[in-house]
Amino acid sequence: MGIIRSILDTDLYKFTTGYAYAKLFPRAYGEFRFIDRNKQRFSAEFADQVREEIRAMSALTLTREEKDFLQRELPYLPPIYLDFLQGYHFDPDEVSVSIDADGHLDIRAQGLLYRVTLWETPILAIVSELYYRHIGATPDWTHVERVTRSKGELMRNHKATFSIFGMRRRFSFEVEDRVTSLLKESAGNCLFGTSNVHLAHKHGLRVSGTHPHEWIQFHGAIFGYKMANYVAMEDWINVYDGDLGTVLTDTYTTDVFMRNFSKKHAMLYTSLRHDSGDPAVFIDKAVRRYEELRVDPKIKYIIFSDGLSPEKAVDIQQLCGDRIKASFGIGTNFTNDVGGGVVPLNIVMKLWKCKMTAKDDWHHCVKLSDVGGKHTGDPQEIALAMTTLGIKQE
Repeated sequence: MGIIRSILDTDLYKFTTGYAYAKLFPRAYGEFRFIDRNKQRFSAEFADQVREEIRAMSALTLTREEKDFLQRELPYLPPIYLDFLQGYHFDPDEVSVSIDADGHLDIRAQGLLYRVTLWETPILAIVSELYYRHIGATPDWTHVERVTRSKGELMRNHKATFSIFGMRRRFSFEVEDRVTSLLKESAGNCLFGTSNVHLAHKHGLRVSGTHPHEWIQFHGAIFGYKMANYVAMEDWINVYDGDLGTVLTDTYTTDVFMRNFSKKHAMLYTSLRHDSGDPAVFIDKAVRRYEELRVDPKIKYIIFSDGLSPEKAVDIQQLCGDRIKASFGIGTNFTNDVGGGVVPLNIVMKLWKCKMTAKDDWHHCVKLSDVGGKHTGDPQEIALAMTTLGIKQE
């Protein structure tokens, strides 16, 4: 059995974004690229193993039971999309894997966006798990049991609601599976759910997820940076009609987002997702913007997801106080805390370029983080986006 053992072994937002592309931009193309922020060197043998795992994914199919689960738990995905998933097969020809001249892993997935978006999280999980096999790391299960129960109890004791967002940089499927079970036992009702659709199905949890950067990156590349957030929010509303009401704020910095965040959006979206920058500063900006729009921030949520631990989440909840509600997406701290000095990889896979049809020219896709030095994309396009948006060059 391969590392990825179900089509549902992925994050919810892969399906929700895939359907949004299929509905509004069915002929759009995109390319995702693997990014290793630590610039580690990998062997040709490692690349071969990644290719083998990717090829194995072509045999995955959506079972009748899995389809029934999606129909029951994700009613915002229409039957036509579930029928598509039932007939879907991963196509390994959409993905290239190589080692560049500096020994760095180069992975690219290119094709119709509604299809290739589905590669992102499984590829990251494959690279992460193969890496630990390659270096001979093994989980200390006693450590996993002890620290996971402690983390779940801490969140429960502070009545801090959270979801598990840990697939992309997990140690292994087995670790994420066990951690999910332990958190369900130890955190009680404070565990809202998990973004991993397969494990939500297996463990009887809610499927939870948020708005992805790629959706806004696509809109910035196609429709322009100044209105990217606005048009992306409008299109998301057009697709989901008020469901899936969490929106990311930092694709082109939070300050730019807040300028696009209208009264309509403040009313329709239930929560903002914080994914970079100082949480205290973000809380102030969010509360101030809601108050400017004459929307009571106390009825709204911030979903915090930036490199969190339970301890950080508890501190942030105290910062929010009674000003605005808080919930948390905690990932790698749950699914890659296995003891023995194991250090999680710092890897992502981002939308790098896109175009509206096969015949069009490619457009660069960039992300401008609230943290200096973490911008993603072609350097010249990053500079253009920053100039267009009036963001000071670093």
